[in-house]
Amino acid sequence: MPDRPDDPEAKPVPAKDVDDPPRRKGKDVDDPPRRRSKWSLDLTDDDTLGADNSDDGTPVDVQPEKGSTFRFAAFGALLVVVLFAGYGLGRLNNGTTATTATAPAAATSTGTTVINENMPHTHGATGTGVAATGAVIGGLSLSSDGLTLHPAGTTFQAGKPQRLSFTIDATGGVPVTSYAIVHDKPLHLIVARRDLTGFQHLHPEMAGDGTWSIDLTLARPGIYRMIADFTALVGGQQIATTLGTDLTVAGDYAPLALPAPATSATVAGLTVTYEGKPDTKAVQPLLMTVTGGAVEPYLGAYGHLVVLREGDVAYLHVHPEQQLVDGKVKFWVTAPSSGTYRMFFDFQVAGQVHTAEWTLTVA
Repeated sequence: MPDRPDDPEAKPVPAKDVDDPPRRKGKDVDDPPRRRSKWSLDLTDDDTLGADNSDDGTPVDVQPEKGSTFRFAAFGALLVVVLFAGYGLGRLNNGTTATTATAPAAATSTGTTVINENMPHTHGATGTGVAATGAVIGGLSLSSDGLTLHPAGTTFQAGKPQRLSFTIDATGGVPVTSYAIVHDKPLHLIVARRDLTGFQHLHPEMAGDGTWSIDLTLARPGIYRMIADFTALVGGQQIATTLGTDLTVAGDYAPLALPAPATSATVAGLTVTYEGKPDTKAVQPLLMTVTGGAVEPYLGAYGHLVVLREGDVAYLHVHPEQQLVDGKVKFWVTAPSSGTYRMFFDFQVAGQVHTAEWTLTVA
């Protein structure tokens, strides 16, 4: 018969504390309960390899229970899924980015680099500027890509030849002295008044200290934009960019209105027409036809197309396909934005270089 609570002979039964940890063989009964990190797997003490679970207290290796084996497998599967998901997203992102081909470069005997540009392309703010949707523009900044345009003087007198000198300074103000040869020249200099008149495509000479110089004549008063287009060799890397600044010619500035848009121009008895309509959405073909003479290669190509935007004189320099297409010079052009532009097509006939000009409106 069970002991009754009021039986004086009954032995007291100790109350069981539900929070006490289970007691195991070989363990001190006074050991504190094991605390588990919030980042740990849900394993019991007996699940752990090397636990003190022998009768004499020595550690022995035991195999995890079936539950813990499942948890390990599930955790590993989750890691595999996460890794493959990240890899898939990376491939997906890369797949939506247009690939830009960079033409190989070859060193010259002087140690400079010649760019073998074997496809039509543009020169813009940075990089090789291979023609692609969303044309980049340049010439809007005095500094870019760690390089700074530093002119010795920016004030000119109208109609008088004057020496224009400048350096391209790297970080720390040290002039750059090594440049890649791009279309037969290490640097192309574009000068135009801010009303897009007085266009000049020049090639200054560089001294050993990195100073570029050329005699420049600015015909009329006004503000002119000089744009240096080059590929500098700095720290073993090629940095292709365009930098620009203003030149001032004192006097009364009377801006001229741009001629109406047209597809034909006459220069030195030659008629030059173009076919195509650039827009901002996709690369479009632009074909130039010269009537009255045979087009000859000039600066490594059958022509050079410079496009300047009205207002800020943003700059786009486009090179054509290497071969004529049915006797035409073929460019691929994307307008960087809607607005009014002035196009300047440099070409050579009978050893003479000419420039045809058009006004272009992009809706």
